[in-house]
Amino acid sequence: MMSKFIEVYESTRSHSNEKVRTFDLREVLINSEHVVCVRPDPAFQNLLIEGRLPDKLDQRQEFSRVYLNRGQAGLDIIVVGNAKLVEQKLNKKILKG
Repeated sequence: MMSKFIEVYESTRSHSNEKVRTFDLREVLINSEHVVCVRPDPAFQNLLIEGRLPDKLDQRQEFSRVYLNRGQAGLDIIVVGNAKLVEQKLNKKILKG
């Protein structure tokens, strides 16, 4: 029940004794059985417009925050794609399982 997504993650770097908040992309596999909620994340669209996200992304790209169950504590990650696309990809894996 694993689905492949592209995650946007923060990779803070030091530059001239100053921490610079930068972002990068990586492939991530998500177990659809652990997804609690998927929401659009317009804040990352703003970061993209401001040029703070990797150049590899199209300016029309949308982002979603995926909330995962980890027992007592949760985890949320930002993935490339709108919430509807993410939902369809996760549901497709569930239905085929």
